[in-house]
Amino acid sequence: MTIDPKANNGAAPEEATLKVPSKDPKKKKDEKKEEDLSDEDLALKQQLELYVERVQDSDPGVQKLALESMRQEIRTSTSSMTSVPKPLKFLRPHYGTLKAYYETMADSDLKKYLADILSVLALTMSAEGERESLKYRLLGSEGDIGSWGHEYVRNLAGEIAQEYTKRQQIEEAPIDDLMELVQQIVAFHMKHNAEPEAVDLLMEVEDLDLLVEHVDATNFKRTCLYLTSSASQELVNLEIEEEILQGSVLKSYLPGPDDMLVLDIAYMIYLKFEEYPSALRIALFLDNLQYVKQIFTSCDDVLQKKQFCYILARHGVAFELDEEMVADDDDREALQDIINNTKLSEGYLTLARDIEVMEPKSPEDIYKVHLLDGRASAGASVDSARQNLAATFVNAFVNAGFGQDKLMTVPAEASSGGSTGSWLFKNKEHGKTSAAASLGMILLWDVDSGLAQIDKYFHSNDNHVIAGALLGVGIVNCGIKNDCDPALALLGDYVGKDDSSVRIGAIMGLGLAYAGTQNEQIRRKLSPILGDAKSPLDVIAFTAISLGLIYVGSCNEEVAQAIIFALMDRSDSELGEPLTRLLPLGLGLLYLGKQESVEATAEVSKTFNEKIRKYCDMTLLSCAYAGTGNVLKVQNLLGHCAQHLDKGETHQGPAVLGIAMVAMAEELGLEMAIRSLEHLLQYGEQNIRRAVPLALGLLCISNPKVNVMDTLSRLSHDTDSEVAMAAIISLGLIGAGTNNARIAGMLRNLSSYYYKEASLLFCVRIAQGLVHLGKGLLTLAPYHSDRFLLSPTALAGLLIMLHACLDMKSIILGKYHYVLYFLVLAMQPRMLLAVDENLKPLSVPVRVGQAVDVVGQAGRPKTITGFQTHSTPVLLAAGDRAELATEKYIPLSPILEGFVILKENPEYRDDR
Repeated sequence: MTIDPKANNGAAPEEATLKVPSKDPKKKKDEKKEEDLSDEDLALKQQLELYVERVQDSDPGVQKLALESMRQEIRTSTSSMTSVPKPLKFLRPHYGTLKAYYETMADSDLKKYLADILSVLALTMSAEGERESLKYRLLGSEGDIGSWGHEYVRNLAGEIAQEYTKRQQIEEAPIDDLMELVQQIVAFHMKHNAEPEAVDLLMEVEDLDLLVEHVDATNFKRTCLYLTSSASQELVNLEIEEEILQGSVLKSYLPGPDDMLVLDIAYMIYLKFEEYPSALRIALFLDNLQYVKQIFTSCDDVLQKKQFCYILARHGVAFELDEEMVADDDDREALQDIINNTKLSEGYLTLARDIEVMEPKSPEDIYKVHLLDGRASAGASVDSARQNLAATFVNAFVNAGFGQDKLMTVPAEASSGGSTGSWLFKNKEHGKTSAAASLGMILLWDVDSGLAQIDKYFHSNDNHVIAGALLGVGIVNCGIKNDCDPALALLGDYVGKDDSSVRIGAIMGLGLAYAGTQNEQIRRKLSPILGDAKSPLDVIAFTAISLGLIYVGSCNEEVAQAIIFALMDRSDSELGEPLTRLLPLGLGLLYLGKQESVEATAEVSKTFNEKIRKYCDMTLLSCAYAGTGNVLKVQNLLGHCAQHLDKGETHQGPAVLGIAMVAMAEELGLEMAIRSLEHLLQYGEQNIRRAVPLALGLLCISNPKVNVMDTLSRLSHDTDSEVAMAAIISLGLIGAGTNNARIAGMLRNLSSYYYKEASLLFCVRIAQGLVHLGKGLLTLAPYHSDRFLLSPTALAGLLIMLHACLDMKSIILGKYHYVLYFLVLAMQPRMLLAVDENLKPLSVPVRVGQAVDVVGQAGRPKTITGFQTHSTPVLLAAGDRAELATEKYIPLSPILEGFVILKENPEYRDDR
């Protein structure tokens, strides 16, 4: 190949020597490279070398022309994903020369011009950590930085973040020059669909407020989506990554107040663009009722306000509207009715009729004994009290909210033979309490009809039946608020009765009916019981739980003090009782999800008797950080589980549950927690192994993941019967309300495997009832609104039941089996019910599919995959998302879940 004679033009004379054949392979390579350049590239290379020389010319005019041309070349060049733009590549050898010349130049516009070019060259040339690109940018002209390309702007943003951190460490270091650049970069990013990068930069320089002025109607939704997901999830993921990378606990990505600040900004942006339903969700996430009030006062549309009320009702917030929020009296009453959940029963039954499952089911329909081989069905026909009790629960769970069943609510003509009474009396003593209360479960949310039907039990002579009736009243009113407070009127007088089972029925009923309402009247009724030396331990335990429920997440000091004193007054022998474990839980519920607010109480708990001290500590910690995804707390709890202790220690149970409570916040943490729990199974002590299945049940509640299902199936045959029982109950929890055929099959097989063991069979029956909860229309998952919001009362109900399961034999299998009814707090229809402007059900086509995470993706990505089109009302499984399949209506809520109001689209034209 001939050597191009032009190759030596404008280059230093030494280059000619390169052409001499040599033994040095490096030289040979260079020679090859030189020859491989195409004519165009070669011309460009020489051109640029000429510009470099001309820049150093003494004539300012020549200099200016050279700089202009060089600038033009760099700006117009394009690069591919894998290669550096050509001009930058060819100018690399001259970077040092230009830098040295820059230092000798006098201050002038030309010097600034050169600084601009050096800033761009530094993109590929500057040494790590030198931040030369930023240095020359600040020295350069004020021109538009976007014209140098996206990669340059991104690199600059990275260097600004480093420089900012460095300057923060120096006292009094000015940052105005940096902030000017930040303004430009954010504006550039927002214009070019790179919202996440703009948000990241502003977080680095701790000035997120700037964001509000830069968002516009085209990009505010994507910006807020990134903000909300970074507050709830990035916090977790990045903490994990940092710990893995550095092996130590670093300052987390969005520590304490920062994630709240991020959500505040998102809230302000939503308000600015009048995206009120999304703003409301953020207000609920922050648990800020002032914000909720502000949304009601800012919005003028009554129809929108009705949608807000549906969201509030689903979250379970006790919220009173006033004249400022809704001026018109009739409107206010209608809206308050929605918040009070009075329409829930009606909507649920609409769904049931549409899906055609109104026909009541008997426990036998659930057990499906005929599908099993001979030996089990022979044992099943024995009419034992334990089996009848199990059937009572199964019947209550399966027919929950339907208002009719085959055991308790038989029509009047049939009952002349006393058949309704007869089922009640097929149960022994405390079994009658659960049987009578099951009527409340069957008539769930239907207050008027429920109270009328339960009334007959109040006239019984049997205290157990009265206790059940009181509990039934609480269950019927669960989640439903009523102006005339029927639950308080009926139950209030029984709280001070002599018989402890009647008192427990009344106290637990009040806890269920007024969960989350922070009702002062009830506090004044219940608090004295905690300090009463004559009250038996079980009454005190249930009082603590009910107060914890009524004041859930409120950090109320008076209630906390009352429970603390009750704990301190317990004698050593009482502290060993199984029900004592409910006292610390009642205290923990006051701080549910409230993070640092628990610290003062946690300090006080260190002074308790050592029998209960650690148990209390773990319970408080896990409740306070429930649903936050805080990795450091998970680490702390895992540390407690790793210790091998004496047999008598009980605090590891709540620590294991705590791991699940903290990690259930988002998918990644959840997967990691499942893996950690598998390790605990292999290496943990017996008391840890007993809690692991319950923790798995909480992590995947109403969401039967196959790997968890297999683990629990394996554990359900464990040699330790307590582990087996916990695993069986958890199989029911992960399949709750899903009718999952695989779990149903597993439980049927277990019922034949354990047909001789009454207590294990009882657990199998309970699990079967849970899997078919509400005939498959209900869910126990405490999360809603696309897994963004966590309902505190729902989580509290689950926690009470799980803590009781830590000592299955004494509580669930003893005489306190009605603790299972606390699950009613978490029961919600898993439906999407579209209603029109008059709140009447509408049938519209919707697409239901697996939700896809679209945070930070460009364009308008599809939010669901693998969808099917159905007509509303429809059922939504865990991880499903729905979107409207018609343009005819506009939904008033961006997330289609529960009750959604649709208004007609004025621009819709029917083409047919």
